[in-house]
This record gives sequence, structure tokens and C-alpha cells, in this order.
Amino acid sequence: MKYHTVDLQGFQADLPILKLPSGISIAFFNLHGDSELTEHCAKKLAPLLTDCDVLITAESKGLQLTHCVARELNQRYYAVARKSKKLYMQDGIEVPFLSSITTGKEQTFYLSKHDVDLIKGKKVGIVDDVVSTGASLKGLEAVVEKAGGIIHKKAFVLAEADAADRKDVIYLASIPIFKD
Repeated sequence: MKYHTVDLQGFQADLPILKLPSGISIAFFNLHGDSELTEHCAKKLAPLLTDCDVLITAESKGLQLTHCVARELNQRYYAVARKSKKLYMQDGIEVPFLSSITTGKEQTFYLSKHDVDLIKGKKVGIVDDVVSTGASLKGLEAVVEKAGGIIHKKAFVLAEADAADRKDVIYLASIPIFKD
């Protein structure tokens, strides 16, 4: 297997290069199960988000990152846009969005009433692992807007390919897309 090495502001990560069904290959970044990497990234992102009232992420890869960033910022709660509607979410909101580069299909984000109330009228920091095409980010932005929040910052560990040129996002490092 081939790897792409990225320096996450003092933490070196070797990302496996995986081929997607579309034919392109990506350096796959996965925070699941890596507490040291997650903690490092959270400590680097938190200072960039100190002026946010509340954070939001999408399940699932952004969950532990956002948890750690919220802890660094002394924020007890953060909002989670779920990809399936749970029983406790009957009085929340839902927003359909086009899929991310890795998922390849239309999806829906669901937000509980608790999280809608948490976001409403607040400066919201969107936190996730990777921004690439921006499809998932658009979905999160739509959720924040529908909930009455104010999108204040958009923070990621990695910006993939052209996303590194975006002026509306902050990130720790960039990675390329690999074409065969």
C-alpha cells in the first residue's frame, strides 16, 4: 500500500492512499480510534475557535475531534448533525444535502431540538476532519442556518485539493487528490 505523509503542525501522519469508486485516489484520513492524533488536532484547532459560542459537527468522523475541541474551549455542549433520525429527534429539523467525495450519494442531516436551541442566535464554529468538495460543509451550513445560528468559522484538520484555496475555511494542513 502507498502512503502520503502529512505534517499536522507537529504531528506526522501517514495516510493510506485509497482508490474511490469514481476512479480518483485520496489520502484517507481517519481519526477514529487514534486518541493521540485526535487530541493533537483538537489542541491546534481550539485556539482558532475561541470566539465561537458553540460548535457543530457531522457524525461520525468529526465527533471525537469536536468533543476534544469543545473540552479545550470549556464548552459543555456541542451540536451533532446526525445522518439518521433517532427517536429523540422527532421535534428537530432535517436538511437534505448532496454527498461528500467519499460517500457518493444524497444524504440528510438531522438535528435534535436540543441542538437547534443550542445553536439559535449563536456564533457557530463548524468543525470536521476534512473539507474536499465542500458538499458536507454545505449541508452543515444549511443546518446551522435553518436552526437560526450564525456561521462564524469553519475549521478542519485537512483541506483536500482545491479546498486549500478556499478563503472561508481554516485548516491545519492540506493534502492532494491523486489521479491515476
